[in-house]
Amino acid sequence: MTWTFTDDVDVFLDAAGASLAARPAENTLLLTLTDALRRHGPHAYGAGVPLLGWWRGADGEVAGALVRTPPHPLVLGTVAPEAVGPLAAALAPNRFSADRATAEALAATWPGHRVEEEQRLYRLGTLVPPSPAPPGRARRAAPADRELLVRWHHAFAEEAGTPIVRAERMVDERTASGGLTVWEDGGAPVSMAGVSARIAGTVRVVAVYTPPECRGRGYAAAVTAEVSRGAVAAGARAVLLFTDLTNPTSNGVYRRIGFRPVSDRLTVCAAGR
Repeated sequence: MTWTFTDDVDVFLDAAGASLAARPAENTLLLTLTDALRRHGPHAYGAGVPLLGWWRGADGEVAGALVRTPPHPLVLGTVAPEAVGPLAAALAPNRFSADRATAEALAATWPGHRVEEEQRLYRLGTLVPPSPAPPGRARRAAPADRELLVRWHHAFAEEAGTPIVRAERMVDERTASGGLTVWEDGGAPVSMAGVSARIAGTVRVVAVYTPPECRGRGYAAAVTAEVSRGAVAAGARAVLLFTDLTNPTSNGVYRRIGFRPVSDRLTVCAAGR
């Protein structure tokens, strides 16, 4: 019963990939992080060296996994309760993200940590497009939208308080794959929503953004509903998204269009950071 660590994503996926894919909703962040590392190399998220780890229980099965891609916090997927103590003994990260129970158990072993962010994971049930729909229409992002959408990705990250690197790559990849949708009104883009690559039958809605001057008109709900509809039509078995629990507006919007809570997730950091 031990944690094993590596900086090689292929070694990690050989050991833990099947375990992650068996619970794709709970492990959605690890699945997308390791997909990017596999496709773009160890510096997909920045100059730092990634850390990947997995834990095997007494039966030899993987029952815990984590990924850290500096400068982002350590991200834990599903972790068996009995793996928390050994993890706390092996690592003492300044910042980490985990489901509520795991995060609270880890934070208790590292005095002085505080909750920095609370998120809720949602899964799409029955899609309910907004009615009446806002004016305008949805369309796939096009190369001509690139400059605007890169600016919007940076604005989205700034509002969320999370660092973003290689926004251009994200926009280019999602535009090419059809994974980025724009809502336009009067011929002008007014909102966007993206969707991650489908892994283990699951996608995640990402980068839902409406510039401040266009908010309050229903564009975000409409573009999120459309990108979700497209993902299901393309074969996704589950459509997920995360929200900030301190934002009642976005949580209400997603519930109204058919998303249902799955679990809560905390980002925890050392006091003073």
